[in-house]
Amino acid sequence: MKLSESAVIDELQRLMATLPQLPNAIWLGYSGGADSEYLAYILGLFAKKFPEWRSRIHLLHIHHGLSQHADSWAQHCCRSAQAAALPCQVLPVQLQLGPRVSVEAEARRARYQVIAEQMAPGDVLLTAHHQDDQLETVLLALKRGQGPKGLSAMGNCQRFMGNCWQLRPLLNFSRAQILARVTALSLNYVHDESNDNIRYDRNFLRRDIVPKLKMRWPELPATISRSAALCAEQQQLLDEITQEKLQPLLDSCRFTGAPLLALAGLRQFPDRWQRQLLRAFIEQQSLPLPSMVQLDEALLQLLQSDDDAKVHLKFGELELRRAYGHIYAMTALPALPASQPLTASEQLALQQGTLQLPLSAPLRQLNCSLTDTGPRLALYALVLPLSLSYALPGSLRCHPHYRDKARELKKIWQEAQVPYWLRPRIPALTSADGTLLAMAGLFVDKQLLAAEQQPGIALSLS
Repeated sequence: MKLSESAVIDELQRLMATLPQLPNAIWLGYSGGADSEYLAYILGLFAKKFPEWRSRIHLLHIHHGLSQHADSWAQHCCRSAQAAALPCQVLPVQLQLGPRVSVEAEARRARYQVIAEQMAPGDVLLTAHHQDDQLETVLLALKRGQGPKGLSAMGNCQRFMGNCWQLRPLLNFSRAQILARVTALSLNYVHDESNDNIRYDRNFLRRDIVPKLKMRWPELPATISRSAALCAEQQQLLDEITQEKLQPLLDSCRFTGAPLLALAGLRQFPDRWQRQLLRAFIEQQSLPLPSMVQLDEALLQLLQSDDDAKVHLKFGELELRRAYGHIYAMTALPALPASQPLTASEQLALQQGTLQLPLSAPLRQLNCSLTDTGPRLALYALVLPLSLSYALPGSLRCHPHYRDKARELKKIWQEAQVPYWLRPRIPALTSADGTLLAMAGLFVDKQLLAAEQQPGIALSLS
């Protein structure tokens, strides 16, 4: 395919036409390198041809701070954007580097994270990936032993951070074609010296391997792109079937709203589908996938441990837990919240039924409402001062409104099927002497229940 500015503009329009609706804004990940410089130039022409888009195009340069030239690159991007009459914003990022942390992967994570923070749902991110990038990505996927999803590599149009889109209008063109147009247009661009360091796998492929492959098979980038597209098509079909099988197995936690995967349903499938469904469940929550070996180990422990076993598996940022016949996928939980006395204003809001307090993850918010229906705490029980207490001992005897007799809190947790890691995080409303008045989202002390048709305070979780 011949590369021209009009061809790229046509491709951009075609890709946007495939979206459910036109975006409110277009964002360009603008490094200032040859590829992104050309795409920035294209956007300048696009804004001239379609003036209604000019105020909705934004160039974003991410300042990683890794090179001594980083400041001059940012200045270059701002000058080029000004020449194209487009706004350019420079955004610094702080990388979280450490042992066994890939600089490339961490820079990409930080870059995409800060870009996503600027975008609104439905917006579009443009990146200047091209055919040679696609070839490198497929080779890296093969090196890592990835399946059809990894070999699908990069698509022209993909979801980005859940509710946005990433478009790659240069993906059908080669690096050589882009450099030829950049030269013909006399576009200035920056050179990142880290691209010369073959310690990084992609640079090693780009400098030492891909040129030899292309010398032997000049059409290899195009044919690999076709293979990636076929893998993507097959993966899409698999995803559709997977969702059909996964949907009946899903539930949600009554306390946090988090998705749950039913163990009994998962056990009905052969091993290969158990792996596929667990992967899909994890991906659905935008969590990192474990390796194939880790996934098999996880399934072994999740499916075959005793029903009352506290299964808790950690694979990097991913944590898998099991409770009451369901699998939970999450990231690490924050430190346990400390019990806290309610301030005077919070106690007043509580008595009026308007109190709303943020809670520690995986909970979100405590809500208090004044109502005359349902289980509710009698107003006379709200004797100040009051506190929100956490991690109450399991031996504490309490008397939920729905039970005839009092029982230890540990047994109440079990009856209500509250996951063991969530129990110390659910707030209890307590009086000055430590008396448990109500447990948010669970029960009110039976002796303090509001009388029929009398107003009271209901505590719920969201």
